[in-house]
Amino acid sequence: MLDTREIMQILPHRCPILLVDRILEMELGKKIVGLKNVSANEPVFTGHFPSFPLMPGVYILESMAQVGGILMIKSLDLEIGKYAIVFAGIDEARFKRPVYPGDQLILELEVISLKKSLSKMKGTARVGSDVVATAVLYAAARELSDLKR
Repeated sequence: MLDTREIMQILPHRCPILLVDRILEMELGKKIVGLKNVSANEPVFTGHFPSFPLMPGVYILESMAQVGGILMIKSLDLEIGKYAIVFAGIDEARFKRPVYPGDQLILELEVISLKKSLSKMKGTARVGSDVVATAVLYAAARELSDLKR
């Protein structure tokens, strides 16, 4: 549904922290499915770990959050460039198996509640049919002007 170029029009993230490559499905107000191609060339793998590269769990959670942020922006019809979606909390994060360079991470988020002030989504990350991580994510929409010092 959305490619990297279109995602970059919605999210303010850029490499190396843009962690979603494609949106595969989106049902406004309900769910979204995104894809992250995990590449051996990503800077994080020079330190995590040089002889045994693993995608850090916080990067998996951030990938989920970015996909959920796209759903929030589109579902709430927020003006692009005026709002940023910011993390507000994480509950029940569980990691089931490692994610390696070369994996395709499929990120599915289902809305539990959707509000500009605070949204809650259930996230599942998969590689193939294997669940690699789950979490409940909270996020809020903030005007960019409110975030600047």
